[in-house]
Amino acid sequence: MLKNKTVLITGASSGIGAACASQFAAMGANLILCARQIEKLHALAAQLQNAHGIEIHTIMLDVRSKEQITAAIHALPDKWKAIDILINNAGLAAGLDFLHEGQVQDWEDMIDTNVKGLLYMTREILPHMLKQNRGHIINIGSIAGHQVYPKGAVYCASKFAVNAITQGLRMDLLGSRIRVSTVDPGAVETNFSKVRFKGDEQRAAAVYEGMQPLTALDVADAVLYCATRPAHVNISEILIMPTDQAAATMVSRKAKDQ
Repeated sequence: MLKNKTVLITGASSGIGAACASQFAAMGANLILCARQIEKLHALAAQLQNAHGIEIHTIMLDVRSKEQITAAIHALPDKWKAIDILINNAGLAAGLDFLHEGQVQDWEDMIDTNVKGLLYMTREILPHMLKQNRGHIINIGSIAGHQVYPKGAVYCASKFAVNAITQGLRMDLLGSRIRVSTVDPGAVETNFSKVRFKGDEQRAAAVYEGMQPLTALDVADAVLYCATRPAHVNISEILIMPTDQAAATMVSRKAKDQ
């Protein structure tokens, strides 16, 4: 079903993006991998090409820059221009602060990446999908797009925006053969918390202490499920949570000696 399809993944150098790359490569898809860390992309691409014999095109890209996105997509070789699946994965949280104590640059980074980056990439790819009247856009959202939690107002706002954009896009495309999905995870152990806490590994580790969080592959499995349904089936939304988590701020943690 996915063999020889072209899949573009943003934020593909690590975490959920890299896991999605691995899952789609195993299904025979050819990949366009985008991220800021080009060395990591090259290493991942070499690994997946050797394992699965697929073709991979890598792009050093910061989704916060509309100019970079436009240039990168326009510069794609002809064989890569017909993108079948766009996975808008690039995103981050920065800081965990009361609004009145928050860092403005953290807000800029979250809104520019999580909201504007997704919009820029979708705006660039979607006209090509409409010309071929087929395609699938899969956005990586969050439980934070459904439930607000203390000290997370701006991050939650950015993920609520992803939810709204996904719903609105599905309405805008009604009547076409283009599908639109969102996969919204709860606690996933990637470098997410390390980025949020700006390299504080102890604080990041405490987020997952005493519980079994999701892995990046768990989320990638959900993304793959969306992408492999029959053409007449659109999975609008998957909210995927660890068994140890019931809500954004409700987590079951076991004592270390248990």
